[in-house]
Amino acid sequence: MPIFGTFFLLFTLANIGFPPTSSFIGEFLILFGVFKLSPLITFFGSTGMFLSGGYSLWLLNRIAFGNLNAKYLDDLPTDIDKREFFSLFILLLCVLFFGIYPNSILNYLTNFYVSLI
Repeated sequence: MPIFGTFFLLFTLANIGFPPTSSFIGEFLILFGVFKLSPLITFFGSTGMFLSGGYSLWLLNRIAFGNLNAKYLDDLPTDIDKREFFSLFILLLCVLFFGIYPNSILNYLTNFYVSLI
């Protein structure tokens, strides 16, 4: 399943906060804001992020390249179909768009928060 594996790799990179993804912006803003409060909490938070990133890469390795039992392969399709491809592609575009242009959603959230006050 090479197409599904590629999507799984890209979403795993987004999960660990790879720079052009929306998760990177979120993690950076959280750590930057918490650092003003307490550098020790920031240290523990970033340590947890590194450990979860390692686990995500281990999970990707086990799912994409793990041991395969051939008796379960008879009922599975060879790869994703067009409907699944376009669904995952739209999600991937959103992850990349909000990672490259985070102000598109941050300005909206800031205006919403200011209107509540």
